Amino acid sequence: MCGIVGVTGKDSAVSILLNGLEKLEYRGYDSAGIYVNDQNGQDYLVKEKGRIDDLRKEVGANVHGTTGIGHTRWATHGEPSVANAHPQVSADGRFYLVHNGVIENFQDLKAEYLSDVEFTSQTDTEVIVQLVDRFVTKEGLDTLAAFRKTLSLLGHSSYGFLLMDKTDPDTLYVAKNKSPLLIGVGDGFHVVCSDSLAMLDQTKDFLELHDGEIVVVKPNELKITDQQGNAVQRDTFHVDIDAAQADKGTYPFYMLKEIDEQPNVMRKLAQVYLNDAGDPVINTDLLAALKAADRLYVVAAGTSYHAGLVGAKLFESLAGVPTEVHVSSEFAYNQPLLSEKPFFIFLTQSGETADSREVLLNVNEQKFPSLTITNVPNSTLSREATYTLLLHAGPEIAVASTKAYTAQIALQAILAKALGQAKQQSEANDFDVKQQLALVANGMQALVDEKDTFDQLAKADLLHTPNTFYIGRGLDYAVSLETALKLKEISYVQAEGFASGELKHGTIALIEKDTPVIGIITQANTAGLTRSNLQEVSARGAKTITIVTDALAKDDDTIVLPTVDERMTPLLSVVPGQLLAYYTSLNKGLDVDKPRNLAKSVTVE
Repeated sequence: MCGIVGVTGKDSAVSILLNGLEKLEYRGYDSAGIYVNDQNGQDYLVKEKGRIDDLRKEVGANVHGTTGIGHTRWATHGEPSVANAHPQVSADGRFYLVHNGVIENFQDLKAEYLSDVEFTSQTDTEVIVQLVDRFVTKEGLDTLAAFRKTLSLLGHSSYGFLLMDKTDPDTLYVAKNKSPLLIGVGDGFHVVCSDSLAMLDQTKDFLELHDGEIVVVKPNELKITDQQGNAVQRDTFHVDIDAAQADKGTYPFYMLKEIDEQPNVMRKLAQVYLNDAGDPVINTDLLAALKAADRLYVVAAGTSYHAGLVGAKLFESLAGVPTEVHVSSEFAYNQPLLSEKPFFIFLTQSGETADSREVLLNVNEQKFPSLTITNVPNSTLSREATYTLLLHAGPEIAVASTKAYTAQIALQAILAKALGQAKQQSEANDFDVKQQLALVANGMQALVDEKDTFDQLAKADLLHTPNTFYIGRGLDYAVSLETALKLKEISYVQAEGFASGELKHGTIALIEKDTPVIGIITQANTAGLTRSNLQEVSARGAKTITIVTDALAKDDDTIVLPTVDERMTPLLSVVPGQLLAYYTSLNKGLDVDKPRNLAKSVTVE
């Protein structure tokens, strides 16, 4: 949620900020703004409700500077408006601040320190910039000391701050707690960003910031200190991603591009994690820790949670280890009774999911081993877990996750085989994951090559419906949850995934004439049962669509999938759901990549 960019030491600061904000549009936002200073006494604050294109129009040709900060805001405190947009400014116009996160005690701080200040916004952020100004003007502190004192008052709040002082125009003050921030290092300049994608066209070398650290950034200098003011030395890391990878190219939307990239993601994972003989190549310490566990706990949110439901079946069937899957926001504050030797697996596309991080902090306090599976190297959950495995899916920009979901399932399959082999499980030895990923990649390619079929199906059956149901059993139920989520989040059709056997326990009351019910049938032992459930809803007027593997297909099935191992079918059955959601949204004229009220990276609890 929200995006931060900053730059010092570049004549083209305005274009760098605006271009960086555009790269962060995927995170979700409803207003944006920039503040720039030209070092000659001229500065500019421009904010606008809406999209970056609207901000560009307000900026125009006359705004210029060499140092500046920018922000895309997703409304939490206060409605989307120019007044509530960032940067927020102190009452005397000296300090400018952008902020990601939530200040939990802002009302208390406002009452204790700022009762005489006239606020111009409803945001918690304005409290922070007014506090800095108060400690400078009333207590005589310098900017850094005032900033540090302000931070000391924030308790357990989450924040990523980027502050500018008009009287020190080439300097950026940076601090973080829970919310991600990076410093990009260039030749005679520095940049700041909440995601490296925003600044890959400027530099590939970044410094990660840790919670509680404060950084003073100038064009040719940066100083990192910890909460006690001690100097911190840290090497840069290199982001080996071509900025062009994050470009849409000829695609109208990132989501379609990312759906199309899934076959290559399957091949990439096989290349990275399997040797020539098809055996997994996994860190031996990680395998030993997994082997020592008596139960696995998969913790995730949203789409990653759905991937975990599939992964649990893989770990249990291939490695013979009991596996539980938990929603991170629930687990964080309602931890269940754990086994004696638990091992935690965190699934997260961004590596910054706040709810999952809260669980990880608790896990670390209890000294349990953990693994983060993520698409983003050097992300917070990657750094703080005991082990990390990367998805190697390339940048995923669309808010609705597609290739990260399938990459999470595929990597769990590889890991489950590796663990099963380490435990000498016959199921794992018999499971040729390399061949299966090759079959999946080919099957995905066949499906994405049939885009016209899904376009027409969406127009005919989903475009004008107020609600839709996806049903299935076992792994098909897990996929029904994910495909329903895809449809609801980008097309705003009220869609639900149900275990098909539960229909007659209440849900069937919602079935009306022409209600679309999409049945997923890939598991031989439940295929007949799901078909029977489809007949039940059809008898009540539902419009039924089937997604069926070739081995289980009948002549009248709607979508037929290539046959793969039943445990790998979610990698194929989800693709029709992704494409149906895409074309429903597209044909409604909606913004496929940036659905309302949603953010790509959920960095607040």
